[in-house]
Amino acid sequence: MKFKTVLGLALACASLAFTVAAPAQTYKSEYKMSLVVGPAFPWGKGGEIWANLVRERTQGRINIKLYPGVSLIQGDQTREFSAIRQGVIDMAVGSTINWSPQVKELNVFSLPFLMPDFAAADALTQGDVGKEIFKVIDKAGVVPLAWGENGYREISNSKLAIKKPADMKGLKIRVVGSPLFLDTFTALGANPTQMSFADAQPALATGAVDGQENPLSIYTAAKLHNSAQKHITMWGYVNDPLIFVVNKEVWASWTEADRTIVRQAAIDAGKQEIAIARKGLIEADKPLLKDIAALGTTITQLTPEERAEFVKATRPVYDKWKNQIGASLVTTAEKSIAARKK
Repeated sequence: MKFKTVLGLALACASLAFTVAAPAQTYKSEYKMSLVVGPAFPWGKGGEIWANLVRERTQGRINIKLYPGVSLIQGDQTREFSAIRQGVIDMAVGSTINWSPQVKELNVFSLPFLMPDFAAADALTQGDVGKEIFKVIDKAGVVPLAWGENGYREISNSKLAIKKPADMKGLKIRVVGSPLFLDTFTALGANPTQMSFADAQPALATGAVDGQENPLSIYTAAKLHNSAQKHITMWGYVNDPLIFVVNKEVWASWTEADRTIVRQAAIDAGKQEIAIARKGLIEADKPLLKDIAALGTTITQLTPEERAEFVKATRPVYDKWKNQIGASLVTTAEKSIAARKK
């Protein structure tokens, strides 16, 4: 009888030990994080911070390796969301622009001249629009955790200082492979050319394209002043939020405690990344502009009247895409911006 009792206890303990250990056995030795750019850029730095926080807080249970240049999918950044959903990519800090071909609601952030300032961008990502977007992404099969920011996309070119829509006529401008971007630049009279960021740099240097639009942090880190980009116009037509996400199967494989750690680490990394992305632009004297001007770049600041001409020229695109994105979501965005704290 004693033997049976001891044996029963031993089996129970073994069963319990297996139950506790089982989740750990489902963990991969390495999780692949996709990024368009590396840690030299605020965007890539955000991914690095997230990976480090997760590694530290899980005591190495979750080890993340960064794959910049969207190298897991041969540099095709518009395929990234599908690759996360399919499990080719475990985690990512991705651009709403790059994922918009698969998630049409993300185009709300690319509506020309919707967000006039950083407070407007925050009103969307941290408000009802952000919550709705996270629901859509989750329904699409990817787990969204936190917001980051690539920044306001300013336009640069090798030819002239752009002050009015007519100045853009015929300019070959590199854009992301998004139909909304093609419509916007076509409306402005430019010749939009789709290509990945990796392909854009040599194309700018050789003059195959005349210009590009990106946050100034991208301009400086990629040293685009050395790629003939001698003119920048500050028009703030689009802000590019980033989203920290995890593949659903990977997410389900972690314990509840580790999921909580990963989510909080993403939120913390996102806040740090946004601060890095805005550094030099939120201060009254905007020191980043002085640094760029010192490189020999001409910076054009539009007057409200000049900016209004660009708004007017792109309004038909805005109206067309409002319906495609979903008029209700865009109206919510407009109301959130109108009510923002400046």
